[in-house]
Amino acid sequence: MLAKNEDQPHGPSICFEMVGLCLSNITILQNVSFTVKAGEIHCLIGPNGGGKTSLILSLLGQMPHTGRIKINWTNGTTIGYVPQMLDFDRTLPITVNNFMSMICQNIPAFIRTGKRYKDIINNALRLVSMDTRGERRLGELSGGEMQRVLFAQALIPFPDLLILDEPGVGIDSIGARVVEEIILVLKKRKVTMVWINHDLKQVRQLADAVTCIHKQVLFSGSPNEVLTTERVFQAFSATSSI
Repeated sequence: MLAKNEDQPHGPSICFEMVGLCLSNITILQNVSFTVKAGEIHCLIGPNGGGKTSLILSLLGQMPHTGRIKINWTNGTTIGYVPQMLDFDRTLPITVNNFMSMICQNIPAFIRTGKRYKDIINNALRLVSMDTRGERRLGELSGGEMQRVLFAQALIPFPDLLILDEPGVGIDSIGARVVEEIILVLKKRKVTMVWINHDLKQVRQLADAVTCIHKQVLFSGSPNEVLTTERVFQAFSATSSI
């Protein structure tokens, strides 16, 4: 876990070229073009409903779109994904370890988990400080604890590209600190990260680049250069008439 050498080739660069998306004749994205550099943290910001999640779902191949999204792989091709939340039946008798096992192996999780996978799972849960909660049912976890588990599953196997859809939503202060620490480790390992994030303070501190999206690209560049008070105010007061 997190064992790749720093001198290995980094994660991919990504080119979004004139990406568009319409659903039921409603324009979700229009002419979205920007580049994510290899091995960098690239944050996506913008008003709610502006198309950020639709864009990363398009990147994952889960939404039909026009234009082109090109991932330029340099080494491995593993993608990790942390959704904003997991919609599931909270009464299901599935433990944290069961959930993690389903990611790792083909054998049904309720039969057994192989020793090799137990070690992998424990390591991933330890990274997010959830290794003592492996036997708890998913339905018993708080929202913040569930987010940490979702982050842990995104690290199996080790990702070359990590996509984060607001993993900090509902997370507790301990979990937020743990997530930040892992992200910094992944950055040191040159993993490329695309991160939807509404915490502008965190974006300024951690991101190498930021793109503001509301149907189209409002601005893109270094956080220090583009996150001016005027631009942020204009972006988050944008209307659907864009």
